[in-house]
Amino acid sequence: MAFVIERGVLNEGPHAEECLSGEREKREERREKHALRVESIDVLRREFFGRNRAKMGAKGDSSGGGGGGFRRVMVLAFCVAGIWSAYITQGVLQETLSTKRFGPDGSRFSHLAFLNFAQNVVCFVWSFIMIKLWSKQSIGSAPIWKYCGVSITNTIGPTMGIEALKYISYPAQVLAKSSKMIPVMLMGTLLYGVKYTFPEYICSFLVAGGVSSFALLKTSSKTIKKLANPNAPLGYALCFINLAFDGYTNSTQDLIKSRYPKTSPWDIMLGMNFWGSIYNFIIMFIFPYLFTNWPYANGFEALEFCKKNPEAAWDIFIYCLCGAIGQNFIFLTISKFGSLTNTTITTVRKFMSIVVSSVVSGNPLSGKQWGSVFMVFTGLSLQILLKWKRKKA
Repeated sequence: MAFVIERGVLNEGPHAEECLSGEREKREERREKHALRVESIDVLRREFFGRNRAKMGAKGDSSGGGGGGFRRVMVLAFCVAGIWSAYITQGVLQETLSTKRFGPDGSRFSHLAFLNFAQNVVCFVWSFIMIKLWSKQSIGSAPIWKYCGVSITNTIGPTMGIEALKYISYPAQVLAKSSKMIPVMLMGTLLYGVKYTFPEYICSFLVAGGVSSFALLKTSSKTIKKLANPNAPLGYALCFINLAFDGYTNSTQDLIKSRYPKTSPWDIMLGMNFWGSIYNFIIMFIFPYLFTNWPYANGFEALEFCKKNPEAAWDIFIYCLCGAIGQNFIFLTISKFGSLTNTTITTVRKFMSIVVSSVVSGNPLSGKQWGSVFMVFTGLSLQILLKWKRKKA
């Protein structure tokens, strides 16, 4: 039974039901009108402020566009300076550690593979700090065990490149490692039937011809004296093994990134260097302990050398730090300007590394060798130009 107060009198029955339902309908009608009025006010407010904000934004763009462009140029200059300074310094230190004689007895640092282990450890710590400070590991990022397999090639490849400095000069190593397009095109043509354009074959010809002519030309006696065991065929072979493993490593990293889109560059850096540190520790500290005649680099002997020659230890630390900082600038460049801009910057950096090595480190190049260098970087520059044209198209 429903009750309703009407004109101060408590009534009951069917009439009360009708009154109660009428009151409900009136209340609902008032609510709908109020909601419609509020929505209309919100629409007008959005329209007004939205248009004004758009006008204000347009004015800001027209008046401050130059400032935004200037800031972008400054960020790009900052990235270029960071990449060049970090990796050119790292190259100088790498060459120093492979050729310099330390201490009163003039001994060499023969355990160059130790640089790879030290680089893994420093980059692992660095990426861990960066994730804690600037990034957060998302739920969708790749689990760390995903890097277990690919880190094997990432351990072997760079080690081969570093070991090559015992047999060839630093400029020769840089040129050889710049010819990555050659094995990529060969594998693509022979295994997958990929057809390349005529300009792409021209790029490959210039790079291959430049590297080959540089390798065949006579190296100065001053440069040869600095090498631990001069052996050009072995040195170039190690560089090309490095390229092959790097190609597999890069493609596998891209696959991991595509399967786990939320994986950040810091996550990849952390995972790769975590497993790299473990593998290199086993190779350089466990195996020498188990096998007395272990032919590979010995971590215990490398540490003992650093104790006797603190200068070498400091060079190794700065070398590793430059690699970690350089990764920062590479990540920043790719995020702000894209991978093609980063490729352009790093290619020019390689050329500058050869110039610095020739002038600062005392590795004189003949006129014909400089011709080979320009031949290689002409091919690389043409390749970059083709990529820029495709991007614009």
